[in-house]
Amino acid sequence: MGLGRARHQKPGQPGRVGCGKGEACAAAARDEARLASQNCEGLGRDDLLQQALSRENMAAAWKRVKANRGSAGVDGLSIEQTREYLKTHWPRIRSELLCGAYRPQAVRRVEIPKPMGGMRELGIPTVIDRMIQQALLQVLQPLIDPTFSQFSYGFRPGRSAHDAVRQAQRYAQEGFRVVVDIDLEKFFDRVNHDILMDRLAKRIADKAVLRLIRRYLQAGIMAGGVMLERAEGTPQGGPLSPLMANVLLDEVDQSLQRRGHRFARYADDCNVYVRSQQAGERVLRTLKSLYAKLHLRVNEDKTEVGSVFGRKFLGYCLRRSSGDTVKIAVAPKALDSFRQRIRLITSRAGGRSMTQVAEKLREYVPGWKAYFRLAQTPWTLRMLEQWLRRRLRALQLRQWRTGPATYRGLRRLGATQELALKVAAAAGRWWRCSLSDVHHVLNVAHFDRLGVPRLT
Repeated sequence: MGLGRARHQKPGQPGRVGCGKGEACAAAARDEARLASQNCEGLGRDDLLQQALSRENMAAAWKRVKANRGSAGVDGLSIEQTREYLKTHWPRIRSELLCGAYRPQAVRRVEIPKPMGGMRELGIPTVIDRMIQQALLQVLQPLIDPTFSQFSYGFRPGRSAHDAVRQAQRYAQEGFRVVVDIDLEKFFDRVNHDILMDRLAKRIADKAVLRLIRRYLQAGIMAGGVMLERAEGTPQGGPLSPLMANVLLDEVDQSLQRRGHRFARYADDCNVYVRSQQAGERVLRTLKSLYAKLHLRVNEDKTEVGSVFGRKFLGYCLRRSSGDTVKIAVAPKALDSFRQRIRLITSRAGGRSMTQVAEKLREYVPGWKAYFRLAQTPWTLRMLEQWLRRRLRALQLRQWRTGPATYRGLRRLGATQELALKVAAAAGRWWRCSLSDVHHVLNVAHFDRLGVPRLT
């Protein structure tokens, strides 16, 4: 199949069966005649690999990978270069996949900074392998996802981190105000391949798909030009990794659910809500035992049992309000991260114009605001917005630099002569002046005209 033609095929409806949302096809059509060479041993009764490699499903997978605009893998091929490569090489790759001869390439290891400090390791597969993984995901997710616990929210169609936070709020409102906050030590690096494949084999029957997934798990890592073998772990960065994580951790979810515990899990972030400290300690011991069976370790330094109020969960925290109600707020660490990012964007030593600064803010602030839209503490957002505008005023005064330039700039914006002279006389004390009556000129309407996004 040449992807040049395939991309014009109409993709199937994404999402779980009957859901209509998400990223996995509800039913992949088998639109190609089976060749004699495709009748390979071990395809399994469900023939999932044939479904994954169907023209419609592959076209949808390519469209998704292209939309994600990821970087090149170890082969150095960009998305456009890969598209040209597949025009002539896809028939061979497809044949190798069907007959079990395909070997995934190593993933490229990169490090990205965490919001709160430190580095996070990502593994970037080649564009071809990302496309194949996405095609598998679109077929496997509708089959596997309905078997997961209803209290698992991470990387599932129609579910989000917001759902997990709302569930936590409901538990606290019902009186479960002690939380067992579990942190798994390097979870994605410690996934046991044999245990994962055993749990996966209980859900799907196609041996060819199982064999291909194991090869993806065992694909090497290219780090600093050196090829490293991988005996455990599933690197973050591939489309299949989140599904594999849910397959492994669902065993713990089901055990908690059978015991009647109230919990919410998003990927490897799991919180269990109980009524007392003593009950929390018992649950923690149970969880350590359950995770040990999966060869996973609990991070003792970050795992705690304590009050639900003020504890960070997915960037949010819960606050006690009047009338003993529970409200959702932005966690202090997330607020610190926001301020740190804004300081970088509005740095007075950045050498950027106000137009450029406004553009950078438009790239960051709307996404942050959308994620934290659940916050029920509007005064926090108002304070952040006022602080942001003060930094922009100080930046504008810094760019005018001298008294005469400050005077001319303020007069152009409609300031009175008295105000312009007063601020110009204090040129050089930008942060102090940013809190003066200059806010009547460098006001909300002024920053709206520049395109600075609002938080409230």
